[in-house]
Amino acid sequence: MKSLFCLLPVALLLSACDDNSRPVAYTPEMASFSNEFDFDPLRGPVKDFSQTLINEKGEVTKRVSARLSEEGCFDLLDLHDVENNTGATLLLDANYYIDANSQEKRILLQGKCQLAGIESIGLKWETNDGGFIVAARGKALQIDYRYDAEGYPLGKTSVAGGDKLEVYSTPSKDARKKLDYVGTTSLNGKVVGKVTQACDYDRHDNPVSCELQVEDDSVTPALSQRYTIKNSIDYY
Repeated sequence: MKSLFCLLPVALLLSACDDNSRPVAYTPEMASFSNEFDFDPLRGPVKDFSQTLINEKGEVTKRVSARLSEEGCFDLLDLHDVENNTGATLLLDANYYIDANSQEKRILLQGKCQLAGIESIGLKWETNDGGFIVAARGKALQIDYRYDAEGYPLGKTSVAGGDKLEVYSTPSKDARKKLDYVGTTSLNGKVVGKVTQACDYDRHDNPVSCELQVEDDSVTPALSQRYTIKNSIDYY
């Protein structure tokens, strides 16, 4: 089909072929969920995925897996912080995410399947006209989120208890390799952490494996750690 389009008259050829060459943008749900649940966002018709963080010793320290509908809604989200022995499995149930074990309503949804709030702690998320979460407001918490034109998360600024935490992500100039990025974290204006990530990609421009370098400047002496991220992705 693409080759057929590229046989169109020259006046149409450039726009037709350029549109086909552009990478798919991130959906509001994918971008926003990646911000909140700390995983790398993915493009395209993702059916299910898992992301596994492995330290230098070969030990799994964190795993995130999810199942999505054809409309891009997260039907299931499984979160496990192995290192700290915490986690949760969330299931989509009408306009809530419920805990898979207790059946407790955890997160209220808005629109098609976007995050709206956590009623138990008084947290509410705000969206822009495009459906992306741009702010979170709580009793003593305020978070503002940033995205680029393709919906890639560029970081966030959190204010709580008089402290200001800022996270900035600068992706590769190659639009197909957004997950090749450099990130910084600052606390009250002082840089306390840096990360650098480089990945291999599949035909959907999603990472299949990444090498992550983390510099923790909040401790003395500074701590440097390397991780590998292994991704498994199925598509519709």
